[in-house]
Amino acid sequence: MAEEKKTSGKEGTASKKGSGKKGKGAGQLFEVQGADVPVASKPPRLKKIYNDKVVPALMKQFDFKNPMQVPRLERIVVNACSKDAVANPKVLDSLTAELAVITGQKPVPTRAKKAIAAFKLRKGIPVGAMVTLRHKKMYEFFDRLVNVSLPRVRDFRGVSTKSFDGRGNYTLGLKEQVIFPEINFDKVDKARGLNITFVTTAKDNETARTLLAELGMPFRK
Repeated sequence: MAEEKKTSGKEGTASKKGSGKKGKGAGQLFEVQGADVPVASKPPRLKKIYNDKVVPALMKQFDFKNPMQVPRLERIVVNACSKDAVANPKVLDSLTAELAVITGQKPVPTRAKKAIAAFKLRKGIPVGAMVTLRHKKMYEFFDRLVNVSLPRVRDFRGVSTKSFDGRGNYTLGLKEQVIFPEINFDKVDKARGLNITFVTTAKDNETARTLLAELGMPFRK
């Protein structure tokens, strides 16, 4: 009888501990599962426009048989440099900070490829900064550029159609960084220009121009 009571007591204790661990484990499992559930992010608005409208339009205009033949925007390269950086390297700090705010990505420094004595330029010294945007950030930047920033240019009548390189790439030059609403005008020490290169998979200028126009690039007529 004593053995039975003793055994029964152990089973009761084990059952109690087991239920406690099970409850705790269930709580942990729920929390881990909740933490691991990925939050679905919406694709960029311009990416959806490309898939739904641009691809069918280009397939019809250029008689492409397969959607994979349709050219696409591959990357956007934003580059800025300053001649003042040669004499004052601190200029690069503000230039880099502005480029980071505009693009939402950390820039990498660009260096002089050769020495020019007349400008006191030595080979290899930093003279600017550059950002390469791809995928989601690329589409979001393009969308903000054509719909928000370019319309802020004074007397804007469209961008030039003469800056294609013959291999499907287009470069846009801007005179001032203040057209981007992300830049605080009161903190700008000097107006700086920048170049934006749109790299596409198009084979020629006409196809690249049509692609960019369908995406919203306001070319001058």
